[in-house]
Amino acid sequence: MIAWRRIVRTVLQFALLLFLGGYLYVNWDDYEHAFAQSSPDWGLLTLSSLLVLVAYAVLIQTWRQVVVAWGEHLTFPNAMRIWFVSNLGKYVPLKVWSIAVMGSLAQEQGISPAAAMGSSVVVQLVNLVTGFGVFFIAGAHVIDVPAGAMAGVIALGVVLFGAPWLVPLGVRLLNAVTGRQVTLPHLPPSAIWWAAAGTALAWVLYGVAFQLFASGMMVAPATGTLGDWTAVFIGPYLVGFMAIFAPGGIGVREVAMAEVLQRTGLAVGAVAALLVVSSRVWLTILEIIPGVLFLLVRPSRRSDSSLDT
Repeated sequence: MIAWRRIVRTVLQFALLLFLGGYLYVNWDDYEHAFAQSSPDWGLLTLSSLLVLVAYAVLIQTWRQVVVAWGEHLTFPNAMRIWFVSNLGKYVPLKVWSIAVMGSLAQEQGISPAAAMGSSVVVQLVNLVTGFGVFFIAGAHVIDVPAGAMAGVIALGVVLFGAPWLVPLGVRLLNAVTGRQVTLPHLPPSAIWWAAAGTALAWVLYGVAFQLFASGMMVAPATGTLGDWTAVFIGPYLVGFMAIFAPGGIGVREVAMAEVLQRTGLAVGAVAALLVVSSRVWLTILEIIPGVLFLLVRPSRRSDSSLDT
């Protein structure tokens, strides 16, 4: 069984690297053309990159705390490796590889795959809700939001945040109707609160980082408010995230961002194209390099639980 898990994990990792390499190769000419036309401010770009890495650290700690809330033990370094490696799966079609790889890597650390994957699903769902929440607060006016979208997000949020109480109630009703005894892992309310606080903070950090990135690429202070740039980043990101057919939201996010930048006047013409292409390169590099490095490093064994606090 262990040998088969290792074989499957190796195949998945190879597939991830193959997809990533192909993606970079196909789009490399666009990247070179965009960067040839820019005169970046490397100080601002470095600061924006550091903020993105801080946002990643917040998300990793958020996921780790949800895992801990499920009664498991996971050190931050091991959580970081699992998160970055599994996050590479977003560049593979259908977006199911991330969860599969996460379950496999977590099992190596003695963590229940159900807890690892379940916590990932919880964080992803909460991340979606808080993303829309921050988007609406920051500046939903920059994108035409379909009628009823706000009501839909609120309804989803109510259901999600009420899950710790609604799920047990639903299970009891199901058992009463079917006469069976169905059991599900307990979902602590603290898992939802941790996920909400962490993901909301990460979205705000992304917004600040994107505004700094835009200023750095245009070598001039980016016009518009922080809320405008936060919404311009979050809106297209969420659209790409929900396009399950597009690995990493590739293409979908770029089209949405280009349209929003042009419509709001924050960036037009060649400048808008430069921001769209370069921001994709920027985030791709910041996601891929740590993931690939962790793939090449042998993971540490499960640490003592005293280090997991």
